[in-house]
Amino acid sequence: MPSQIAAARAARTGLAAAIVVLWVAVVPWAAPAGAAQPATTATIVASLSPNRLGARAALTFDIRFAGGQFGVPDPVRRSVLRLPAGLSLDIPRLSSCTPRRLREAGASGCPPQSEIGTGRAFVETHAGSLTLSEDVTLWAFLGPPHNLQPTFEILGQGYTPLDERVVFTGTTLPDRLPYGEQLVMSIPAIPTLRLEPDASLVDFSLTIGVAPRRLHDLNAVVVPANCPAGGFPFAAGFTYADGSKGRAIALAPCP
Repeated sequence: MPSQIAAARAARTGLAAAIVVLWVAVVPWAAPAGAAQPATTATIVASLSPNRLGARAALTFDIRFAGGQFGVPDPVRRSVLRLPAGLSLDIPRLSSCTPRRLREAGASGCPPQSEIGTGRAFVETHAGSLTLSEDVTLWAFLGPPHNLQPTFEILGQGYTPLDERVVFTGTTLPDRLPYGEQLVMSIPAIPTLRLEPDASLVDFSLTIGVAPRRLHDLNAVVVPANCPAGGFPFAAGFTYADGSKGRAIALAPCP
């Protein structure tokens, strides 16, 4: 029975993929005297297809970071996303992929049913007098449950000028109303050239699930059957490499 509960919990959960935000500006938290204030800001924009209560849908969201020294945002090391109650991910055929398999074999090493999304990212680093940039391909996979809580993995693969493979791991935890769950994600350092700074995320875009015109046995985001007055509430917190923090709150309009 515990294994069945864990499987059911992992199969239908409000993963970070269920973020339905229009525009969110990250603002600094109050910091102790003498602490550096965050120079990096972020915005989030997202869309559902279709945007209809109770529908199986595809969700596309884009996070953009700006500011920082030399115009390069500080690297993000940790994020906590608080999601509205009722947002979920429907997985008809439960399957998962481990971080180790992703690091060793890439996206092709995971079961097809474990893939929940794809996307892209754009990273930058300031090396010497130059700003180097790279496009990164993203895949999102359902990870193995941890302490009966669902997890997911995001694989980032860069090719040029640096051939790097990075895996982000996220864990979902229950939250109090008006939120349903919070996603806690650790983001590892993205190495660049020897003795040069780690790369920073500038743009991060991911589409989770499939639109209803696709087969119904594929993974999809499920929009809540009801929307609270004022819209869906969201909150987010980011911790940057220099120790500074930022937060964001938003209300997404009802469909």
